[in-house]
Amino acid sequence: MNLKTTSNNPANRWKASRGVTLIEFSIASGLASLILLVLGSMSFYSARTFASIANYTDLDNKSRTALDIMTKDIRQSERLTSASTTKLEFLYSPGVTLSYTYDPTEKTLTRTLGNASKVLLTECDFLKFSLFKRNSFDGTYDQYPTTVEAANTKLV
Repeated sequence: MNLKTTSNNPANRWKASRGVTLIEFSIASGLASLILLVLGSMSFYSARTFASIANYTDLDNKSRTALDIMTKDIRQSERLTSASTTKLEFLYSPGVTLSYTYDPTEKTLTRTLGNASKVLLTECDFLKFSLFKRNSFDGTYDQYPTTVEAANTKLV
């Protein structure tokens, strides 16, 4: 008969009954919660940032397109007939007028050529037309402002 001796040594019992204590579990849960909270807030912030970038890109494309259309039309028109801070009117060709009107209440910029109207910009918070003479200040690129007289205007 073969008899084995078992030991009552506490070190051997500790190795045999290993597990997770309540303190270890609470620390691990706290760290995991903190990491998940940081990851969640970063993903929320990233989503908002990407949405803002998409909106700015869309706004930039629309405003660039509107400015390209305005530049082309203004250069092709014969002369400026009337102007204010919110409206420009040009003689586009004999008998045809071209106007750009900014409506601050609707926040729109509208192009009207003859009888056809088209909204170029929406949600435009601020737009002001300024008129200048062509000659600049000495040594700078700044222009001399002109009165609202259309005949003296060389730059819009």
